[in-house]
Amino acid sequence: MVESGILMRYGFDGMRNGHWKAKELEQAICQRFGVKHAQLVSSGTAALTTAMAALGIGAGDEVIMPAFTFVASFEAVLSVGAVPVLVDVDETMTLNPAAVRAAVTSRTKCIMPVHMCGSMADMDALQAICKEHNLLLIEDACQSIGGTYKGKSLGTIGDAGTFSFDFVKTITCGEGGVVMTNNEEVYTKCDAFSDHGHDHKGVDRGADLHPFLGYNFRISELHAAVGLAQVRRVDEFLAIQKKNHDAFKAILSTIPQITFRQIPDPEGNSCTFLSWFLPTEEITKNVVAELKAQGILGGNFYWYDNNWHYIRKWDHLKSATALYPLNEAQRTALLSLSNQDFSASDAVMSRCISSSISLLWTEEQIREKGEKLVAVVNKVLQSASVPS
Repeated sequence: MVESGILMRYGFDGMRNGHWKAKELEQAICQRFGVKHAQLVSSGTAALTTAMAALGIGAGDEVIMPAFTFVASFEAVLSVGAVPVLVDVDETMTLNPAAVRAAVTSRTKCIMPVHMCGSMADMDALQAICKEHNLLLIEDACQSIGGTYKGKSLGTIGDAGTFSFDFVKTITCGEGGVVMTNNEEVYTKCDAFSDHGHDHKGVDRGADLHPFLGYNFRISELHAAVGLAQVRRVDEFLAIQKKNHDAFKAILSTIPQITFRQIPDPEGNSCTFLSWFLPTEEITKNVVAELKAQGILGGNFYWYDNNWHYIRKWDHLKSATALYPLNEAQRTALLSLSNQDFSASDAVMSRCISSSISLLWTEEQIREKGEKLVAVVNKVLQSASVPS
């Protein structure tokens, strides 16, 4: 790749001396995660948009998604002209199947679970709802690379699934993403849509036809080369994460008042985070404040007050603030979010702290970090007079 100077993934066949890093990475993804087709793109957000376009989701369609996710999830829905329908999460920190079922309307086209913080949604329950109502299922698995559900890799179970390969994911391209699917037609549409609609059947780019509109969501060969080196180490990374996660959890488990996230398939947890709950919102906020006061909040996330991940702080979404006019269905749906009852999600997220698990921790660092957390929690619990 460096020898040829060709950094674009398509074309320039004669000049690239046989180097096709994006194709190599796509093949490696298919092999490692057990899926028939993989289409690399420029980001996880682009992957979601591409998947929705390839599945025919657009104007007039509703996509059910969780109130706890990353902003990219609803951005992708809006980008294809569809309406994001946000519903409650439960203590899995993912879609509550009962809330999903209650949100299905005649306009629902797709259910989009988001496998947040390394763990998974209840895929059996969600697949049953999709089957009952003839709905599409897209997995936003951008935060759960390497996670599994009953032996299948997250992101490979639905009609399509996505990973993000940005800098903070389990494996990274620096920037990048991928759409995974077992449907060849969906894959072919993703390949064209992510490259201006090129069908890639010509002898060169100038000979390609454009069967439909597309956009520039290509990954570069440079980013793909980084990802190729990373994907070869994914099992090594997952093993380290699990070891560090379990050791850290054992320390926090010494406090009876701490409970942990429900995981539908514990064997499939990719262990990027340890998410834990305290008895009340007040106690949780006091723990967060004490961690901050002691300078040890870093790496511990209180999503309830986070601008990135929970609907409580998404004022721009709830006010439908955009640089361009949204369609009327989108605008109406977004404005209604301000009056929607998310108290069930609040009851979960207001008591949750997620501790990120580092691949670089030593045993001594795990013990030190865990003991400091335990000391803070015990200090707050004692002042709150919470019974053991």
